[in-house]
Amino acid sequence: MTNEKFIAGDFAALVAEMTDEEKVSLLAGHHMWKTQEIDRLGIPHIVMTDGTYGVRYSIPQIDGDEAGGVDFAAFLSVVNQRADHVQTAWGQMKPATCFPNGTSLACSWDVDLAHQLGEALARECQEFGVHLLLGPGINIRRTPLGGRSYEYYSEDPVLTGDFAAGVIKGLQENGVGASLKHLACNNSEIERTTMDSVVEERALREIYLKGFERAIRQSEPWTVMSSYNRLNGVQAAQNAWLLTKVLRDEWGYGGLVVSDWHGVKDRPASLIAGNDLDMPESETRKADLLAAIEADNVDRALVDRACERVLDLVSKAKRGEDRTMTFDRAEHHALARRLAAESMVLLKNDVGLLPISKASVRRIAIVGEGAAAPVIQGSGCATTIPTSKDVPVEEIRKLAGSEIKIDVFQATSEIASEREALIIEAEQGVAGADIVLVFVNTENGYDGEGSDRRSLGLAPGHDALVERLACANSNIVAVISSPDAVVMPWIGDVPAVIEMFFSGQATGGAVADLLFGRVNPSGKLTTTFPKRMEDMPTHLTYPGENGRHVYSEGIFAGYRWYDARGIEPLFPFGFGLSYTEFAYSNLALDRTILRSGEKVAVSFAVTNIGKVAGKEICQVYARYGQPRLKRPVRELKGFAKLELNPGESRVVTLQIAAEDLCVYDTALQAWTLDNDGITIEVASSSRDIHLKAELHTVSDAVHRRIEWDTQPVFVLENPVARSKFNRFLQKQLDISSEDAERMLEHCANSFVGIFTTFDRRFRHTFPKADVEALLAEINQESVRQERRAA
Repeated sequence: MTNEKFIAGDFAALVAEMTDEEKVSLLAGHHMWKTQEIDRLGIPHIVMTDGTYGVRYSIPQIDGDEAGGVDFAAFLSVVNQRADHVQTAWGQMKPATCFPNGTSLACSWDVDLAHQLGEALARECQEFGVHLLLGPGINIRRTPLGGRSYEYYSEDPVLTGDFAAGVIKGLQENGVGASLKHLACNNSEIERTTMDSVVEERALREIYLKGFERAIRQSEPWTVMSSYNRLNGVQAAQNAWLLTKVLRDEWGYGGLVVSDWHGVKDRPASLIAGNDLDMPESETRKADLLAAIEADNVDRALVDRACERVLDLVSKAKRGEDRTMTFDRAEHHALARRLAAESMVLLKNDVGLLPISKASVRRIAIVGEGAAAPVIQGSGCATTIPTSKDVPVEEIRKLAGSEIKIDVFQATSEIASEREALIIEAEQGVAGADIVLVFVNTENGYDGEGSDRRSLGLAPGHDALVERLACANSNIVAVISSPDAVVMPWIGDVPAVIEMFFSGQATGGAVADLLFGRVNPSGKLTTTFPKRMEDMPTHLTYPGENGRHVYSEGIFAGYRWYDARGIEPLFPFGFGLSYTEFAYSNLALDRTILRSGEKVAVSFAVTNIGKVAGKEICQVYARYGQPRLKRPVRELKGFAKLELNPGESRVVTLQIAAEDLCVYDTALQAWTLDNDGITIEVASSSRDIHLKAELHTVSDAVHRRIEWDTQPVFVLENPVARSKFNRFLQKQLDISSEDAERMLEHCANSFVGIFTTFDRRFRHTFPKADVEALLAEINQESVRQERRAA
């Protein structure tokens, strides 16, 4: 029976009744997917499971309450059998809707669709009895080679954070918790539990943490999951700076921190750092924590507080539980098809080859194994057993009808010896076809958890296939399934390209809808496609060596790198074509000067000047003028997606907060708004700017700390420091204010510290205690002024 104190939310009183063993068990979970129930105190358990784009429900591990792995006797019974005869890590799973993966869905740039995905996932969780879904995953796609990139949304933190907030709200508004993951810098699968992500603080703050902060502030996820890797030398699950100072003290996060599965290496250290729940259950780690508590090596107040957070999570989950809720498989499949169609990106469409016209097309040749067996998702913890699966060739036949003849050619094979004969057959077969649809994909087995991709190329034989088909027929449409960006050595010979990424179980129907114009493509890239691997910002330091992965590009991640280096990408961030055209006009800002705490409203008109209805993704960037610290050429600050009929025009208004234009100053350890002339750019991609307007940001009047060796120029530009130095010189030297000012000005061009300059130029030193008192007074007053300004 549930405890009255639990029902009333009196968690502190309930924790006070627990033994140390019960506290440790509550903080360690039960087996793979549950929290620990405590019958003696009437504390129930909850169920959690994976799924960033689908619910992965293990029947034996959840319904059968099995622990992960197998016992030794069971292992010996299968160790000599073929690998495909061995049970999967999860056992039998319940079918669930496999929605488009993160790289795909985010290309919709539609936060409302993200919310709809969250709602749908919540309904499936409720039917299955799941209280907490372990997603969304929002690590920045620093390199397209990353094995888990397919789960993640973007190379940009603004898009990432806003999209994640939509999914989280959709889940939690329907009674199911979310787990925002993986905090932080889980950008590669190579040595993923030991690799040290070495990231300088500005990049960490402005790129890799900003998406988490943005999502947390907008949606308050019930849990945040710490990542496997080390961060700047400290295991993420044991990183007090990350999990307490930043997450809780600075961002004000009040929910629960859960580890990634077996991500904790030192359980007492992880609890002290702020990692509340250690998953899955580990008898070894439980014993370590209990011993540390009994030896008074862990503050009992920290233990109790973590227990209260677990109880709060369980309470919210039980209150949100609705076991009357079910989901309609057909409706969710239809939703998956709509999401996929909204997200696929038309990258090229020369001479209007698409959409396919039944009036002019009499024969279509469909080439590639992916047409009959589409690659719909990546591999790993996010993998979903789909409720059904659309086959592209079948869906294309349905829309083509009897008027169009369709021929199908396998053309590709994972068996190298078969490829040449299959390609020759396809070359001969596509001759004379009005359109050739060639389905290609990246290499199987290098698109998921545990292994990064080895190149940006397609699977063996696929690039060669496209090149040879282009020689046999000029009307080629390349349809790509990939976890992230790919290179296209054949791009100049192919008139049309559709990038599907991993679009889920309705891939076939969605791509058929686009090919025949039932849906006008509106997806746009959320990452930059390079022309070659050598152009990538990570090329020289990925994947690291000797256990250290240095993020050498700093703040210049993704499109910021290509802009700063003047490198022409294959396709830029934010790019995507439509079957119609859009015009931009009438940009207006509601203010031209922006101070801290204020927002600027950016308004502009978008008109559909084409012949069919379509959707346009409008992007707003800030281009910096003369920043005090080095900054990217431009950065995304807002976006909107709107639907327009032919000839229709609508006004879009986006709000940009002054705080979103700040830079993180590592010397001040603070976000600062500088004096700068900023150009607000309205664009259809990061390289296609349509409208511009000027905005001036006014500084918070923040200045770097003044130290013994601070150069005079930085003292003189700080009004507080200058004034106090003037009075200090008057008192110490018995001179006038005017003479003190002349002394300071005489020091202005010195390259050594202010006090060394006094010694060198005036042959005068000051008592050390007086100097230290002056510096403390200056820095304390500067902090007070900055706080008042904020």
